[in-house]
Amino acid sequence: MSFVVLQLNGDAQKHQKTEGLLMNCRFDKIYQLGNSISDTGNCLREKLCGTHSSCRRSPYGMNFFHNVTGRCSDGMLMIDFIARESGLPFLNPFKDRNADFSHGVNFAVAGATALSVESLAENNIAMSFTNSTLSVQLLWMSSHFKSIGSPEEKLKKSLFLVGEIGGNDFNYGISQGKSIKEVRKMVPEVVQTIIHGVKRVIDFGATRIIIPGNFPIGCVTAMLTKFKTNKITAYDEYHCVKDLNSLARYFNHHLQQAIHEMKKKYPNIILIYGDYYNAYLWLLRNAVSLGFDKNSLQKACCGTGGKYNYITSRTCGAPGVPVCVDPSTHISWDGIHLTQEAYKWLAKWLIDDMLPQLNCQV
Repeated sequence: MSFVVLQLNGDAQKHQKTEGLLMNCRFDKIYQLGNSISDTGNCLREKLCGTHSSCRRSPYGMNFFHNVTGRCSDGMLMIDFIARESGLPFLNPFKDRNADFSHGVNFAVAGATALSVESLAENNIAMSFTNSTLSVQLLWMSSHFKSIGSPEEKLKKSLFLVGEIGGNDFNYGISQGKSIKEVRKMVPEVVQTIIHGVKRVIDFGATRIIIPGNFPIGCVTAMLTKFKTNKITAYDEYHCVKDLNSLARYFNHHLQQAIHEMKKKYPNIILIYGDYYNAYLWLLRNAVSLGFDKNSLQKACCGTGGKYNYITSRTCGAPGVPVCVDPSTHISWDGIHLTQEAYKWLAKWLIDDMLPQLNCQV
């Protein structure tokens, strides 16, 4: 696959083939922690999570070899593109006990949070359908490394992704009636939990770690539906909810500050902030030139009803809920998650942004 680099300002377009540039990093393994943005099948294999997740049903996976894998999209996720661009196979989910883990492991679980179930309860927030929070995923990672007798030296050529995680902590709070102001107070605790997770990963032997921030959640179809208003000033130039994007920026700023402080403590570890926020805004700005339908930029491909083709009572995967003719013309897949085409371009932007920081031979 060849990618096209488009300048952020939308001026002249630079066409540059960057296929396989991550191969120069010579990663032999990739390890992923996170939520539904990255889950390649762990939720599907958990009893409670697998029972409740809509990602277990068709049309999910319709463009992934016509196969339902537990990926919450019509096809590939960003981690799939990152693995492929690194010259590695797709990451198998940890819960698939018979899988090949010689090129890394995916520990991400759809619905997962950064905070523990207990910490969320202290904030009067109930978990959804999984208890596999970041701390649980780190325990899985620890047990995996012990099972293969993995000394630190073996992980020197590995890439670790700690997240995206933390977004669900805020999403659950908001969906359970908390105000944006109340949820905002959780940010320091969520950030510290993620940073603690990064320290654990370093203790395992990781030397190259990506820590993604949050998307501009005010642009997400489900949030646009929930916060729909006739008040024009509530929206920014992309027709995204200002207050929600402000929350995402606040979280991202705190996370970036914490990463900056960590770099001082660990000068020999490559710690990279994954800028999902600006990657998504770049996608919105350049959407039409990238082949997305200008009239469907915030509408769900798989869904029905309302201004954004999304209502919570009849979501993607439910009987009779239609799918758009061509998912590649939509950014939003099901109102919450994105299409394979959107993830492809986000992965491209992120690789271009992070590659110089990875200190690879290019």
